[in-house]
Amino acid sequence: MISRIEGKIIEKKNGLMTLKNGGFCYEIMVPIAVMKSIDKDVSDTGSAEVELITYHYYQMEQSRAIPVLIGFQNSVEKEFFEKFISVSGVGPKAACKALVEPFSVIAGAINSGDVPFLKKLPGIGDQRARLIVAKLQNKMGKYGLIQDAYVKLDDQDDDIKSEALDILIQLQYKIPEAEQMIQKALTRNPKLKTSEELLNEVYRERLIV
Repeated sequence: MISRIEGKIIEKKNGLMTLKNGGFCYEIMVPIAVMKSIDKDVSDTGSAEVELITYHYYQMEQSRAIPVLIGFQNSVEKEFFEKFISVSGVGPKAACKALVEPFSVIAGAINSGDVPFLKKLPGIGDQRARLIVAKLQNKMGKYGLIQDAYVKLDDQDDDIKSEALDILIQLQYKIPEAEQMIQKALTRNPKLKTSEELLNEVYRERLIV
């Protein structure tokens, strides 16, 4: 059983990463959310060397079993993935394709019962979104603390985020709820330039709910 792997990134495409380790190259499935976080780390450090914690399973096809590796940056991300696939009808491959948003944002949506957000994840849909909430709601606090949001904020973004948070608090929203609403809005639309635009994005999501 392969539990972790490190090496040089040779290729990345369509949710797959190829790592070279010694004389071998390994193809690893990587959720889009994790891939984006890795891309940010690689651009910040200038290093194409990565170490991944892996979920190793066998995909059954006709009369053969194909070994599959799914990669994560740390054991908490892997644990979140294992929780996600514990839901009926959500297998490892489907979960890997569905996890396109930061895990912390998805965890927050599960805890708040945000079915409209969850059903927009690739391959989830309304029924599975409701099953995910029913199975995992109020069990996601640990994963909501993952620092994986890849929306990069400059000083101006910090200002509009702070202004929007102050206004939501004045409107009687609790701080954790307000912060989650703001983060979701910024994840959906990272090009927001003013606190007014940010609050409008938050309001649009509330209308969908």
